Amino acid sequence: MGKTIVEKIFSHHSDSADLKVGDIFWLSVDVRSARDFGGPNVVENLKKYFFDNPVKDVERTVFTFDTVAPANNIPYAENQQQCRNFAREHNIPLFDVNRGIGTHTLIEEGWIRPGQTAVGTDSHYNILGAIGAFGQGMGDRDIAFAFNTGKVWFQVPPTVRINVNGFPASELVTPKDFVLFLLKKFGSHGLLGRVAELYGDYIEFLDLAGRITVASMGTELGLISIIIPPNQPLLAELNNLAKPRWDFEPVYADSDAKYEAEYNVDISDLEPLLAAPFSPDNVHPVREFIGQRVDSVFVGSCTNGRASDIEAASDAMQGKKVADETIMRIVPATRRVTWEIMRSGVWQELFDSGAVVSHAACGGCAQGQIGMTGKGEIQISTGNRNFKGKQGAGETFLASPVVAGYAATNGKIYLP
Repeated sequence: MGKTIVEKIFSHHSDSADLKVGDIFWLSVDVRSARDFGGPNVVENLKKYFFDNPVKDVERTVFTFDTVAPANNIPYAENQQQCRNFAREHNIPLFDVNRGIGTHTLIEEGWIRPGQTAVGTDSHYNILGAIGAFGQGMGDRDIAFAFNTGKVWFQVPPTVRINVNGFPASELVTPKDFVLFLLKKFGSHGLLGRVAELYGDYIEFLDLAGRITVASMGTELGLISIIIPPNQPLLAELNNLAKPRWDFEPVYADSDAKYEAEYNVDISDLEPLLAAPFSPDNVHPVREFIGQRVDSVFVGSCTNGRASDIEAASDAMQGKKVADETIMRIVPATRRVTWEIMRSGVWQELFDSGAVVSHAACGGCAQGQIGMTGKGEIQISTGNRNFKGKQGAGETFLASPVVAGYAATNGKIYLP
């Protein structure tokens, strides 16, 4: 019987060539990482349980600092320094506070490629499904075990296939609107514990940035992962970023793969969407909230922090100033993204508009980092979560960079 993508990846990374749904097995992990959030606990567990030989393969192990980077409080400064000291002691590579979001950086630097496996202390590590890889966020002890052994135990999840038909008629519709559409259709529990494979001409059309946007919100859908099969344009884009550190082989589902369910969705009439407070699946058409006052705008995060996302927000602003009594914050996903928007002139355009353009990091998604809201503050965010208290005491609407750009110059939710 044919296999799905995740069944093939798991079979290639285990002692069994015939894994099926429900099987529990030891997964060999190509790359394991820890970030400044969770990283210190990983170090403590390694010292406690594996003190004699804590790391199996330093070349496939890495620390990334992105949550509160650079640290703006003593606990995070100490957390990061604890990881730095451990990394130095054991010659473990480390992407420090100047590099940006860990998963994005690992893709850019060739650490992770299609068909490979990776785990880390990041709940959105499944973003790696954007390039046809398997990524998973795990707890501190699990990651410590992966550091030490290069393996974690896993259970093969069921896979659903989603066939996407049509193209959005409106030029205002973005990949963020598409993934919000999936949240509206399936909610946060409708696909709980599954892997979703996406197919269709629209999916084939998506570049790396668009695929990252879609895959990053698999967590909010309750999915183990959204895996998008890599096509030739994506492979070329990855190759232009960096030479892969290790050999890799893209994985594709067999024609007779067995899916738990198959869904057909049509996006021909898709319109700009937003998620209203306080849940990512509280999805509505943007037009229902036209005129809603906006106090602040955040463009960034692992969901919408690529150069094309920031450029889309800038384009929507059309050279206008940020509205009075409105604050706009821009946080690139990585140092490379910062360089790209500086080279293209977008950084200058945003600066001249009155926006605050920050260094690469997670930004508004992390408490204590740029983008916190105060009580009564209404925020438009291109992030992936808007739970109460997640980004402060205010109320956050999730939307695309296009909607964020229009909101910034109008001081309210607006579409042309």
